[in-house]
Amino acid sequence: MKQQQTTRPGPTERSSTALSARGPAPVRRSTGRTQDIDRHVGARVRERRIMLGLTQQQLADLIGVTYQQAHKYERGINRVSAGRLYEIAQVLSVPVGYFFDGLQEENTRAVSPRERMCLELARNFAQIPNERHQEALSQLARVLAAD
Repeated sequence: MKQQQTTRPGPTERSSTALSARGPAPVRRSTGRTQDIDRHVGARVRERRIMLGLTQQQLADLIGVTYQQAHKYERGINRVSAGRLYEIAQVLSVPVGYFFDGLQEENTRAVSPRERMCLELARNFAQIPNERHQEALSQLARVLAAD
């Protein structure tokens, strides 16, 4: 009685079921414009998060992702899916279009020192626990702005 020997494909051989009829999927590369948009959306997420006084960890917890993922969204390293962007908009209380505001006139410029100061001011204001203190600071800002 002869035993039938079965062989498995080696490293250079492929079984007939290993490849689809179409072959391997093409690798897609992002265009420079697409990456610019991802960075812009991420920057807008970051700006709004800071305005609300949230940390990246708090945002991550609210949208159900890791801190690292939230960080990558904000830096434009990972693209935000439409569904996730909708969730982020809900959490940050803005319409989805907010993240695309200013896109046409921007070529991914750096945040100016004045813009950075405004973001820091918004963050600090949001962290003031006493409403009377917030109102007093707001009144002071109105008086100073009128000068």
